[in-house]
Amino acid sequence: MNNAGNENSTGQAMKRMVIGIVVLVVATALLYLVAGEGFYLWAKAIHVIAVIAWMAGMLYLPRLFVYHVDVEKGSVQSETFKVMERRLLRGIINPAMTVTWVFGLWLAWKGFGFQGGWLHAKIALVLVLSGLHGYLAGAVRKFAEDKNEKPARHWRIVNEIPTLLMIAIVILVVVKPF
Repeated sequence: MNNAGNENSTGQAMKRMVIGIVVLVVATALLYLVAGEGFYLWAKAIHVIAVIAWMAGMLYLPRLFVYHVDVEKGSVQSETFKVMERRLLRGIINPAMTVTWVFGLWLAWKGFGFQGGWLHAKIALVLVLSGLHGYLAGAVRKFAEDKNEKPARHWRIVNEIPTLLMIAIVILVVVKPF
């Protein structure tokens, strides 16, 4: 893709991101006004929905990489995987992570005043999950440029990391062991 194409794509992505943030802020404000005291439960529901969407994407994206590694670069299959990976990242994973963080931080503040060892541990693990998200986003770019150098085995192992983090986070939230 030429430089002008990259700039146009970047501009479109920025425009979509800004629109998404504005829609999230406006929708949240309206829900807050309508729900009043019941907003906390709505925020919790939205947070859980966003977490589910984020985790679904985080579990599926490395699996796509496992299959993408095995196809010939430049093939129709490779180009199809590139589109799937980009759309999954931009259309589901990125927005879901953003909503997860926004509502999760609000819930941590409103519900717990950022207090509790379990909450601190949960936030630390969500930071690790967010770092993995960044790693996978970088991999999407490498695959798009046909520059992936990692074997399928690497992506199979990476595919297990979100599951382990999710298990630990759910235990921390439900059991609150400390």
